[in-house]
Amino acid sequence: MHSSSETISASASVSASVSAAASGTWKLGDLTVNRLGFGSMRLPQNGEAFADRAPSDRDRAMGVLRRAVELGVNHIDTAAFYFSPLRSANELINSALSPYPEDLVITTKVGPGRDPSGAFVWATPEQLRGQVEENLRQLGRDHLDVVNLRLAGSQASASVADHFGALAELREAGLIRHLGISNTTPEQLAEARRIAPVVCVQNAYGIDSPAEAHAFPRACGEQGIAFVPFFAIAGAGREGGASSTHDEAVLKVARGHGATPAQVRLAWTLHQGPHVLAIPGTGNPDHLVENVAAGALRLTDEDLALLAR
Repeated sequence: MHSSSETISASASVSASVSAAASGTWKLGDLTVNRLGFGSMRLPQNGEAFADRAPSDRDRAMGVLRRAVELGVNHIDTAAFYFSPLRSANELINSALSPYPEDLVITTKVGPGRDPSGAFVWATPEQLRGQVEENLRQLGRDHLDVVNLRLAGSQASASVADHFGALAELREAGLIRHLGISNTTPEQLAEARRIAPVVCVQNAYGIDSPAEAHAFPRACGEQGIAFVPFFAIAGAGREGGASSTHDEAVLKVARGHGATPAQVRLAWTLHQGPHVLAIPGTGNPDHLVENVAAGALRLTDEDLALLAR
């Protein structure tokens, strides 16, 4: 693993010069964000694996959040169900960053909830207001910038009308500024858009995704909707975190740029279109700097062709 002083190019060779602004910007509705953001899923627990659930070091986690903002990150993804014993991602964000910078956009998601044992439960449309209010309370906000309706894998063919309609009513009431949808299909996106504007789609996606997975991100771009992949680094490892083994093409491109495989994966993600955002998460301050530095990595046509194979 490279240290923070061994980043991807001469223009970003030391952490002091690393900035999320190098990734470019996109608008979530009327909110402008740098395309390289931060995901808070891994903050509440110790280690990089979501399943660990051992509480993280609170001061270290808050330090990572503050450092992310110092590095130009102004898009943070979170959820009330990101918690471990003693730690909540929303509480950490509130404690570390409130009063919030004016340009900071916090995106959260509702649908899933977790009972005290950590088991997931799924909200009915009538329960979504309670989940929105829980996020408001934990984050210390009077409205939420962006709320994604997070769907279960078993809901891939289900109608989203009742759930998305409930969120649209909360948007009209002023509790939510913009809406998105997560773990979804093109058909569900179209249904949601008939109810209210959709500013983003959050789906699992990365360099290892099958060929048929590339059409949906492109379609989102054609509709002016941000596509925000999760597990862009972890890939098939998902909540368990990234594997220590990498495809030879990724390693070759990484060597050519003096980068890490994770940086190549993030750079590839951002190369999929100006509407594609990245929200890598980590509780490690060195990994944070590396992730943000990936926003300045420009892959060549040769790199992209090699990675496509």
